[in-house]
Amino acid sequence: MELKLKKPICFFDLETTGINVASDRIVEISILKVFPNGNKESHTWRVNPGMPIPPASSDIHKITDEMVANEPTFKELAPKVYGLIKDSDLGGFNSNRFDIPLLAEELLRADIDFDLKKALSVDVQTIFHKKEKRTLEAAYKFYCDKSLENAHSAAADTLATYEVLLSQLDRYEDLENDVGYLAQFSSHKQFADFAGYIGYTKDGEEVFSFGKHKGTLVKDVLEKEPGYFGWLLNADFPLYTKKVLTRVKLSKLNNKL
Repeated sequence: MELKLKKPICFFDLETTGINVASDRIVEISILKVFPNGNKESHTWRVNPGMPIPPASSDIHKITDEMVANEPTFKELAPKVYGLIKDSDLGGFNSNRFDIPLLAEELLRADIDFDLKKALSVDVQTIFHKKEKRTLEAAYKFYCDKSLENAHSAAADTLATYEVLLSQLDRYEDLENDVGYLAQFSSHKQFADFAGYIGYTKDGEEVFSFGKHKGTLVKDVLEKEPGYFGWLLNADFPLYTKKVLTRVKLSKLNNKL
């Protein structure tokens, strides 16, 4: 089965220094771009994260400080990465909760404004968990009847993710071969930011989804407690979350003018 596409979709996988979206960095990125006509384009880069790679992370993806010492930084690679994904939807394995938020952070650090609203995102792991509840290695074996060699290699994981999605479409007749449907099916909940700190009301207004103001409109909190906005900007929140908060605040100010 071929994936029915209205625009390109980029399946991608990251290997990183850790799992903190706000502070960890990419050490390897692999992108498989699939076009509506079925053509494919694949790129993999090792990345110098500008910080030590913890041994616990190296034990998983087998990438060490020495292996990336002479590789480009993500800021140097960012224009190439953005050039690949800017016209595309996105696909990955656990991508909605980790890979997309972390990639957005890295792009913002490189002064590239990555807008969540311009791309649909298909999280193959969510589809898998809703249908079978296993890991990527198990998914690859279950759906494709293959053993995943070089697991936690970004290129191997990316290709396996793409193949698993195609097999899922073959297996489940109720899954529509449409990226919009797949993005909706594989989403957990809609958020204004990648990390899930800011959600939406049923009317589409931004609302805090954490802390003492959970469930309260962001615009109301920022108006009544301006000091809270300052604290959020100086605290260890992801850059994209701060970007959304700033946008809401500026929109509120503009409406008063």
